[in-house]
Order: sequence, then structure tokens, then C-alpha cells
Amino acid sequence: MAGNWKMYKTPSETGAFFDKFKPLVAASTHCEIVICPPFVDLPAAIDACHGTHIQIGGQNLFWAKEGAYTGEISAAMLKAAGSKWVIVAHSERRQYFGETEESANKKIAAALESGLTPIYCVGEKMHERESGKTHQVIETQCIGGVTNLTPEQFSKIVIAYEPVWAIGTGKVATPEIAADAHRCIREQLRKKFGPDAAASCRILYGGSVKPDNIRSLMAQPEIDGALVGGASLEPASFASIVNF
Repeated sequence: MAGNWKMYKTPSETGAFFDKFKPLVAASTHCEIVICPPFVDLPAAIDACHGTHIQIGGQNLFWAKEGAYTGEISAAMLKAAGSKWVIVAHSERRQYFGETEESANKKIAAALESGLTPIYCVGEKMHERESGKTHQVIETQCIGGVTNLTPEQFSKIVIAYEPVWAIGTGKVATPEIAADAHRCIREQLRKKFGPDAAASCRILYGGSVKPDNIRSLMAQPEIDGALVGGASLEPASFASIVNF
């Protein structure tokens, strides 16, 4: 269960969140818990979660190890700060910052080289769904992001299906719609990496996940977890999702 805080919370607000959140999930050992705060909140989050089973990740990275890339952050920097995870190619990164499958592929490789676990995001826009291109878009994004990865590298990544039309809109894909997309993703992975690798890959669902719909989503065998946006900002809300 992963939370993406996007551009919310200061360091002090981060500390206050974990003061309330940690007791609510102290006994939650049935899943991995990951929270990805803004970069400036990483030290506060990592410090607050020391000695717990809550893991911290970044929301983005650049593929170079270092250099004259103003405003960017490397995988090695995230790792050194104490991060274990990183989100790659979230739809908002694609929409506002022009990220592509090609850039995502470089970022995934950089993350893996530094020992971070990438959460690679794929998903279609509303007009693509309405025109019957959902599977085509998913296939292109999915394979484009993992091309050139070895089977060993691929075994270390997580994929998140996030239909763009359901992110921050209050709309949520029905469990059946989400499961269909997850099957499509797994089929592409099966073709590229084989049945065992595809079966063991964790595929998360993201898109207006809330406490009142998490149970029905997780009832689908194809859905292995969730990438949660707004509902991860409140301790009780995210804890109820973790403890569905």
C-alpha cells in the first residue's frame, strides 16, 4: 500500500502525520507500507519512520548520477537520504513535464542501479478509453518502460495502473475495469519476461482509491495493492486503506 503525497505537507506537517499514523499501522504486517512525500519532507519522514516497518520513497528522480541538472535529484541521492522506493512516470509527470516511456526506462534503470524499487505508472486518458485504445496505450507504456531490462532487473520493479481519468477526479474504475487492465499488463509482461515473472510482479491500482472502495478493489485477484493519492494525506484515512 503506497501513498503519493504529491505537492502537499511541510516537514513539520510530515512529523505530525506520522505521530498519528504510526500507532494505527503498528500491527499491520500483511503488506508493505510505502509513503512518498515531497523531497523536502524526506528527512522528516525517514526520521519519523526509523525503527518501524513503514518505508519511504521519492516521487521522481533523474537518470544521471550527478551533473549540471538544476532542480533534479538522482537515485543515489534518494538512496543516501534513506529512501527505498521511487515513483516513475506518474501521469502528472507525463502531463505537465513531458515524461515518456523512453525517459521512464532510463529512470527505472538508474533507480535499480542504486538499489531503489521503482513504482512504474501506466494508464490511459479518458478519450483513449472512449475510443477503445485502452489496451493499446497500456501495452505501449508498459513495454516501453521496461524495454532492455534483464529478467533479474524486472523482478525488482512494481507497476501501478492509474487510469488518468480517475486520478483526482473522484471517479474510480470499477473493480472489473481495473482487473481487466491489470490482466492486460500481466499479459504483456508474460510475453516479454515469461509466465513466472509476470505472475510474481506486483501490480498496484491507483485512481481515487478511498477507504470505502479499497475492499472491493482488493477483492480482485489481479490487484496486488494500491497507489493512493489524496486519501493518503490523512492518517486515519490511509490507515483504514492499509488495514482494509
